[in-house]
Amino acid sequence: MIVIPDIFIKRMHELHGEQGVAWSEALPRLIADCASRFDFSPQAPFSNLSYNFVLRATRSDGKRVVLKLSFKKGELSREVSVLRAFEGRGAIHVLDADEEWGVALLEGAEPGIPLSTIENDALATDIFCEVFRRLHLSPPTGSQYPSLKQHFAAIERYRERFNDMKVDVPLPPNWVENAEECLEYLIATTSENFLLHGDLHHDNILRQDEEKWAVIDPKGIIGDIHFDTIQYLLNYEDRGGDCEQVLRDRVANMADRLDLDPRRIAMWGVARGVLEACWTIENGGTDWHRGIQITERFAKFLD
Repeated sequence: MIVIPDIFIKRMHELHGEQGVAWSEALPRLIADCASRFDFSPQAPFSNLSYNFVLRATRSDGKRVVLKLSFKKGELSREVSVLRAFEGRGAIHVLDADEEWGVALLEGAEPGIPLSTIENDALATDIFCEVFRRLHLSPPTGSQYPSLKQHFAAIERYRERFNDMKVDVPLPPNWVENAEECLEYLIATTSENFLLHGDLHHDNILRQDEEKWAVIDPKGIIGDIHFDTIQYLLNYEDRGGDCEQVLRDRVANMADRLDLDPRRIAMWGVARGVLEACWTIENGGTDWHRGIQITERFAKFLD
């Protein structure tokens, strides 16, 4: 039986209370049931567990696979749906899944080295652009996924929470207003909506075989294609230089290789920074300055 690390059980308690603990403690039996049903031998869990329990496994034919189990079954179901929608475009393959169990059996990425291991930032960005291009070959035909407007709803909730309160608001009002203006403009002027990964950064792009790369852990959002550049731009932001120059170089590369509008990318960045600050406050945190720093960096790009 797989042993569930105490640190993971503690994390589930922080996120989901006693229900999270009960779910964690029931995982060994669920994993055993999955092993029997999906024909694999479970191996060690991944070391960087956070919101889901993920472990390596091997099928009877020797094929390496990954079992992902989630307390939030709806989120995993959406991830599976997005991966299947991206089938043939460079996403990891879904071998099997069960919504009621909250489990997904995924193809293993071999060797599975993340894009973050490539320290040459220009080369990493070139690879990102190729992955991005394949993933967004065409707009979706239907939409069971949330829109970007829904994704940014925390900014609206922030407004509702503090509008009528006779207290000093936490965030600089001018940046919240700028973010709202950017969002309104961007959503109104989006001519074509795409199915977006929603979290397309270095560590969600893994080497698959010698020359291919595969994406994992999509969120699934419908909206402006420019938004799917943002999470990459927020990660390893000082790799190869100061943050502002790295941002400029990456955006210039993306605009050239992917025929994207650099100003739209920057405007999404302004809004995304404020969204992060709002998420921080909503979750009871006080370090919202990180989000505003993101906003300021993208705003300088606009200037």
